[in-house]
Amino acid sequence: MGTIKEWIHERGIQEVEALVPDMAGTARGKFVPAERYNEDEGIRLAEMMFSQTVTGDYVEETNRVNPLDIDMRVLPDVDTLRIVPWAPEPTAQIIHDCYYANGKPVHIAPRQVLKRIVELFRKRGWQPVVAPEIEFYLVKPNTDADYPLEPPTGRSGRQPSGRRLLSIDAVNEYEAIIEDIYDFGEAQDLHIETLIHEDGVAQLEVNFQHGDPLNLADQVFLFKRTAREAAYRHGMYATFMAKPHKNQPGSAMHLHQSVVSMESGANIFSTGRGKPTRLFLNYIGGLQMYTPAAMPLLAPNVNSYRRIARYNAAPINTHWGYDNRTAGLRVPLARPEAMRVENRIPGSDANPYLAIAGSLAAGYLGMVERVKPTDPLTTDAYELPYGLPRDLIMALQSLKDCKPLAKVLGEAFTELYCQVKETEYETYFHVISSWEREFLLLNV
Repeated sequence: MGTIKEWIHERGIQEVEALVPDMAGTARGKFVPAERYNEDEGIRLAEMMFSQTVTGDYVEETNRVNPLDIDMRVLPDVDTLRIVPWAPEPTAQIIHDCYYANGKPVHIAPRQVLKRIVELFRKRGWQPVVAPEIEFYLVKPNTDADYPLEPPTGRSGRQPSGRRLLSIDAVNEYEAIIEDIYDFGEAQDLHIETLIHEDGVAQLEVNFQHGDPLNLADQVFLFKRTAREAAYRHGMYATFMAKPHKNQPGSAMHLHQSVVSMESGANIFSTGRGKPTRLFLNYIGGLQMYTPAAMPLLAPNVNSYRRIARYNAAPINTHWGYDNRTAGLRVPLARPEAMRVENRIPGSDANPYLAIAGSLAAGYLGMVERVKPTDPLTTDAYELPYGLPRDLIMALQSLKDCKPLAKVLGEAFTELYCQVKETEYETYFHVISSWEREFLLLNV
């Protein structure tokens, strides 16, 4: 690719969306007229944006952002330059990285956190590889938050009423929106491998081709925008809430992970005969040891923990097993060169940069600390006790208490992230739910 300026000129681009993923994994940034966009100068954004919560509030007391509310220098990653296929006029989008005035990266930025983890692998001659699978629901527009979500009407003119796992006809109910998702995805070079109907009513899943963690996090970040925009076109919402419906399965972001040698290109998780290596078992051991502490990155919202429930199509502990979908860590049956572990714990509401960073960090620590895993589980993991935090406050305490994980993620990031999530929880805690009014109003 030539310069961004040349790319913009060749395509007649009129406007540029300069994007930065925030703590929640949503897009912040600026719209810039194409003729005024300067790739060498980038844009300026306030560092304080990383202390803002999903509700729009700010962390009141923190020493992890400058109290002077300084600007960051925000520069484009040319590899992320893409068309915005749904825009009414020719528009480009490009993901940016954040730097201070002295040229040092902003370590509290989620994209930088993932880059930091990947670099730790590379310093040891390892290249991590990931392949996300992300689930989401299509729902009717909901403009009153007091009312439950409902499934949308498909092409048959009827609302779906039952679960239809892997149903082709159920996918065809939403053929028009799915075509837009594919078309928008292809225009943005999103490597979507398959799309299926999941177990929930109007619940879909897309699988991405395996590749570099940063590139795949970028793709998931852009895909969430894509699915929402496609849904809007058809009078629907696409939601990535972990648990949007009371009596339906939650939505996950399963992460397939492997590691290859930068020298040989071989998968270091497998011997030539397809047997697991010591490093592979250590990686699983690290996931078992550190995933509970990484939960705020994998399950970042109060709603996330409604999904983590027994017999609810989501793991409740960190047991592992071969082709065992009840376990939090599943090793699929695969050829030696494709040996990998699937982390089934992250929710689709997670920031993809932080979920991938958290999972890779846990595996990395397992390899460098030579953590031994438990024996592979050959029974139903739901029959065993919970091994994961049951709510956001428990998860945040686990992360704050875990010094090795905070060190590799970055202590400044870890502290600020916990502060952001604690501020969100306090906002949630002040809301009186319909359950409380229903059962406590006249009964206590």
